[in-house]
Amino acid sequence: MTLRTTLQGGIRPSTTRSPVALWAKSLLNAAMFFCIFMVALPWLADHLLPRSLPLPPVLRTWIAGGLAAAGIGAWIACLDAFSRHGRGTPLPADAPRHLVTTGLFGRLRNPIMAAELLVIWAVALFLASAGAALYALAITALAHVLVVHVEEPELLRRFGEPYAQYCRDVPRWLPRLGAARDARA
Repeated sequence: MTLRTTLQGGIRPSTTRSPVALWAKSLLNAAMFFCIFMVALPWLADHLLPRSLPLPPVLRTWIAGGLAAAGIGAWIACLDAFSRHGRGTPLPADAPRHLVTTGLFGRLRNPIMAAELLVIWAVALFLASAGAALYALAITALAHVLVVHVEEPELLRRFGEPYAQYCRDVPRWLPRLGAARDARA
C-alpha cells in the first residue's frame, strides 16, 4: 500500500446531516489547524532559525494584516459553502458529499488551501523571520504535492467527469480574471 493510497483512504464523505453540526466540526478543524499550522509551527520555525528579514515594520504589519484578513474571510466563506452546498467539512474524514463549484470554488479549485496559505504567509511576513519564511515555503510546497497527488485524484475517483470538467474550467491556485465558473450552470 502506497502513502498516496493510505492518505486517500482517510478521505470519506460526511455522514453528518445537520448544518449546525457541520459548522461545529469545521470550526473545530479551524481551531486545531490555526493553533498548529499558524501559531505553533511558525513559532517553532522562528525559534529554530531566528534570523530577521530586513522588512520595514509598518509595511510588513499592514501587508500581513491584509493577507490574514483575506485568508480568514475566504476560509469562512469556504466553510459555509462546504457546509451548505457540499454537506461536509474540510476534515478529510468528514469531506463534502457533493462537489462544490460555487462562490470561491468557481474561481479557484483549492480556495480553502489558498486561504490557509495566505494566513501562513501573513504570519511569516509579520514575524519577518527566515525560519518562518522557510516554514511557509515548505508548507506551500507540501500543500501543492498533497493537492496534486492525493486530493485531486481522490476527487476525480469520487465525482468522475463533473470533477474532470471542473478541473479543465477552474484553475488550481491562481484565479482567472472575469466571471466565476459554476459547474452546475
